[in-house]
Amino acid sequence: MSTPRIPAVEGWFTTGGEPALTGERGVESGSYFFPRAVAASANPHAPFEEREEVLLSRHGKVWSYTTNHYAPPPPYVAPDPFVPYTVVAVELEREQMVVLGLLADGVDPARLRVGQEVELVLGTLFEDDEGAHVVWKWRPVDPEVG
Repeated sequence: MSTPRIPAVEGWFTTGGEPALTGERGVESGSYFFPRAVAASANPHAPFEEREEVLLSRHGKVWSYTTNHYAPPPPYVAPDPFVPYTVVAVELEREQMVVLGLLADGVDPARLRVGQEVELVLGTLFEDDEGAHVVWKWRPVDPEVG
């Protein structure tokens, strides 16, 4: 019997075969927003412009990254014992925005490079009696890096 996969944050990403972040695009400005709840607009002449839901790019380039050697504060759930984790800032080319996410499991952060192409995948954040709570993570496209 397989463990149910539950989005850790409902509505922020799709969970199908090729997962994607769910964002919005301003109808007038063409500006992208993530997460969708962002109230500000990039268009000062239409601060409350109509928005349409869009799926953001699944690929981007590493803009920056860091490995954290401390447990995140509550309400985040840190594993026990704590294991350092890497956060990757990825620039989505089409959207021209940077989105943070964890580095995919099994990837050595020492092999990451700024400008490297990555893709969005899903990975387990934590498990409980309900199932595996998943989030988006970034994985290098080049299999030599992992």
